[in-house]
Amino acid sequence: MPASPRTARAINDRSALRLLHDQGPLTAGQLKEMTGLSRPTVADLVERLRSAGLIGVVGEAGAERRGPNAKVYGIVADIAHLAALDVRTMGVSVVVSDLLGTVLAEAALPIDETGGTEIAVERAVALLEETARSAGARELHSVGIGAPGLIDPTTGELRDSGGLPAWHRRLVAALRKELPATVLVENETNLAAVAERHAGAARDRDTFVLLWLGHGVGAAVLLDGRLRRGASGGAGELGFLPVPGTAGLPTAVDCGGGFHTLASSQAIVELGAEYGVFGPGPVGSGPAGEGVVRTAVGALSAPDLELTATGTEPPAAAHAAAFLDTLADRVALAVAATAAVLDPGCVVLGGEIGCAGGPELAHRVEERVAALSPLHTEVRAGELGGGAVLRGALLAAQEAAQDALFPSES
Repeated sequence: MPASPRTARAINDRSALRLLHDQGPLTAGQLKEMTGLSRPTVADLVERLRSAGLIGVVGEAGAERRGPNAKVYGIVADIAHLAALDVRTMGVSVVVSDLLGTVLAEAALPIDETGGTEIAVERAVALLEETARSAGARELHSVGIGAPGLIDPTTGELRDSGGLPAWHRRLVAALRKELPATVLVENETNLAAVAERHAGAARDRDTFVLLWLGHGVGAAVLLDGRLRRGASGGAGELGFLPVPGTAGLPTAVDCGGGFHTLASSQAIVELGAEYGVFGPGPVGSGPAGEGVVRTAVGALSAPDLELTATGTEPPAAAHAAAFLDTLADRVALAVAATAAVLDPGCVVLGGEIGCAGGPELAHRVEERVAALSPLHTEVRAGELGGGAVLRGALLAAQEAAQDALFPSES
């Protein structure tokens, strides 16, 4: 059955808006060429979208052509303001943007529960409200939140976890109560994978696994462009993966003895000490293992460095290489296990530590996986580091806002 005229108009309008979002401002002629629609149809949809306040004239084009210059149309970016939060164990980071994702303000705040759960929640909510005000946003349309832990695939709620602060769960409920906004919550590693696919190391991949290497470890699975969360929201909980080289086995309540024991930030710090590779000391709230890996990679690329930030001699290139080799041995266990089950063809080493390892670590891991598995698996270094979570949360908020504001096809 052919689409009704109303449905056809909605489809055409949404298609034009997606093009304006992805390509930036365009003329009516360019919209005609890219959509394949007739000139009158494009003229009608431009008028509809202008009347709805969704697009406006942002300039003129055609200095090289005869006659009047063509108007250039763009999405009205300030029709909605968005926010993203990266909620970590000891703090929260916030960005506020317009509908096109242009960041208008950002802030971060360390948070703990020494003053009680409610005070921790109030501080996080206040940070978001203050950041929104500084961005000139009187009201937020959509808020995306990236948090550690399991997200219930049925309810979309952050599930209880004994290993995470209580204020994490309370924060989501508080924001939904305080704000007249759509509030979305997603596992941080899943959001990082979305960001790496959108603007990072997996831009050309619809199917890949992101292995998160930060304070802890985890993974996100994208198959055919879709996140796969698992029956209970626990797909990618590689910290619990039983692996050789540990003193025991993980349990239902403790990932000690699992892959976490080999590749967490603390494990990497301890491994570095065995090889005389040390980081620059505490830097913000990032994982200490990031500094250790950066020191090792730096020693290979610039072996004649002077004293490190800690006042110690930089490691010899041979020691740095041996450290990265051993770390790659460990990481390859999780990558090979992932390849055996999912055969994604590509694994991205994400998070602060995966990004710090760069091609030096990724190449070593890929070599080892090739020896462990008959399934070819490309290993890439993540490009966005820890910032991928905020970027992914902002993309989630942006998608929610556009779905609400752009014409419905139904």
